[in-house]
Amino acid sequence: MRAIVMTAFGGPEVLRLTDIPEPEPEHGQIRVRLYAAGVNPAEAYIRTGQYAFFKPTLPYTPGFDGAGVVDKVGEGVQGSKPGDRVFVTALTARRNTGTYAEKVVCDAEAVHLLPDAVTLEQGAAVGFPGMAAYRALFQCAGLKPAERILIHGASGGVGTVAVQLARACGAFVIGTAGSPASMELVRSIGAHIVLDHTQPGYLDTLAALTDGVGPDVILEMLADKNLENDMRMIAKHGRIVVIGSRGSLEMTPRLLMAKESAVMGMAIWHSAPEEARMAEAAVAAALRSGALRPVLGDILPLEKAAQAHEDIIARGGKPGKMLLRIE
Repeated sequence: MRAIVMTAFGGPEVLRLTDIPEPEPEHGQIRVRLYAAGVNPAEAYIRTGQYAFFKPTLPYTPGFDGAGVVDKVGEGVQGSKPGDRVFVTALTARRNTGTYAEKVVCDAEAVHLLPDAVTLEQGAAVGFPGMAAYRALFQCAGLKPAERILIHGASGGVGTVAVQLARACGAFVIGTAGSPASMELVRSIGAHIVLDHTQPGYLDTLAALTDGVGPDVILEMLADKNLENDMRMIAKHGRIVVIGSRGSLEMTPRLLMAKESAVMGMAIWHSAPEEARMAEAAVAAALRSGALRPVLGDILPLEKAAQAHEDIIARGGKPGKMLLRIE
């Protein structure tokens, strides 16, 4: 089968399309013939060999998210059979042969039936963003109905899921984006208010919209740029969840003291098994109910995986979730 294989750590050029043997499912595992795979920033960091949370053994096929059709099941598997349309959320799986490939083998618990109304491409967009958004919103921030939440970068893969899950739970959702098209997208998926974060006065607008109180919860995708401002605008006893950062910063701890607010980091790699199962179940339920409709961004062919890694770090391309199409 065709797969993207790394034999060394480094830049995008180490991602090479190769023919390798098909993996075989063992007890409690499922093999899926994939037609689309999600691309996540974490996979680009893993590729360098310097990612704090995960350094794979080489050779390595990247990818945690995908969607396709069950191809083969191992002994002891119940509830799945060849021919089922499924999506894969293999981030916390004990075995994951990588979704940048025509076929993937992973634990049966990481394979979920895809609702008829959801396309394979949408299914491939769910895993990492869905688990990250759910963990940040509910397992870290403890978001409650009627609370106000600010979601930075709301047009991205995690942001678009977070907007929909927060709206579905009854929160008042404020999203930020950086272009008219991205702002319209965020509005269309349920944000009550959308702000242009490229405009110098958008924080003043936010303060006015919340009567000077500020949001109860902030999801922060670029903490090295925004965290100080987050600490200034958060409501009393508010919670800031850091999902992403690309550098260091100086901060003023007294801002936290003044509000008795909290800043917490979030990494889904630290999810306990039960937490991961809860997140997967919640995201799957949101798909089935229609509360979650994954938003697709650029879709590149499998052989363009290196280009996908360049683009996702440069934040080029469309809003939404970047995918690889697997013919």
